[in-house]
Amino acid sequence: MARPRTFDEGRALDAAMRTFWEKGYEAASTQDLCDATGLGRSSIYNTFKSKHDLFERALTRYVDMTTRTQQEVLEEPGRSGAERVRALFAVIVESETDQRLGGRSLGCLTVNTLVGMAGRDPRTAAILERDTARRLAMMRAVLEDGRRDGSITAPQDAGALARFVNATIAGIRVSSQGGADRAALEAIAEVAVAALTSVRPVRPV
Repeated sequence: MARPRTFDEGRALDAAMRTFWEKGYEAASTQDLCDATGLGRSSIYNTFKSKHDLFERALTRYVDMTTRTQQEVLEEPGRSGAERVRALFAVIVESETDQRLGGRSLGCLTVNTLVGMAGRDPRTAAILERDTARRLAMMRAVLEDGRRDGSITAPQDAGALARFVNATIAGIRVSSQGGADRAALEAIAEVAVAALTSVRPVRPV
């Protein structure tokens, strides 16, 4: 008969997620993960099979939480499409300001992983691709709403604009990781919102 687990798996995943977020996959040692989770090596490997399996579980937990937070903002009723995009940028800037060590933010575990691992780890890449597709679909729907309510006036296709917003969010996170302060991050967001909402004069041919 299998021995029942005597620890909170969700808390262990959160602790592991934070460790991978701070150190990166390669630099996070098994001992780091033991110290963070309070588990012994045998408990970690009996539960999660391997360091990579634990990382995949932690990454999946992270993307589910962050994407759910974005979804709540983007689907908030009573706001125009542009207002919801602006609110999302505000949430991103706030999270980057909160997550700081030594004057620099931790950035985004998703972006960090995309840069550091996705090109050489198909399983990790698949997690990130599914998450990106989900977020782009949500953003496209909001931008299409903005087109209908008149608050989004950029002429480009909604799919291209969704990728632009997604790339801007990644840029804000990387800038914060590089030491940019709140004012700089807010300025990036304002430029992005202006690109989505400003009506540009048509130049004569």
